[in-house]
Amino acid sequence: MHIGRTLIFAVTVTVLYGCATTQDESELSPAGQRGEPSLLSGIRNYEDGKYNEAVKALQSSLNRGLSDQEQVRAHKYLAFIHCVSEQDAKCRSHFRMALTINPRFELEPAETGHPIWGPVFRSVKNQR
Repeated sequence: MHIGRTLIFAVTVTVLYGCATTQDESELSPAGQRGEPSLLSGIRNYEDGKYNEAVKALQSSLNRGLSDQEQVRAHKYLAFIHCVSEQDAKCRSHFRMALTINPRFELEPAETGHPIWGPVFRSVKNQR
């Protein structure tokens, strides 16, 4: 009877250890790169004016792994948020990161004329 309990205990510990050490696929980067849901959530939060939540989701999307195009998009929205929050250095930094990934990156026509981030983007782009 004592051996049976020991065996059950050993199996239970092994199973629990296995459960504790498995990784969620969404935490894996490039091979399991899937920061897309966080990117979309960040953009929705941005559009709803929930900037703090947007920053968290957008940064999470970058950490989880995105394609180059998606990274540029995440950095663009992070730049917008920092520009409207009067964080000029962070705004410029995110525009620089977007342009480093894609040197031909341009804002959409409606975004280019924005009075806050339009001039900042043009300034960063002209410094390249």
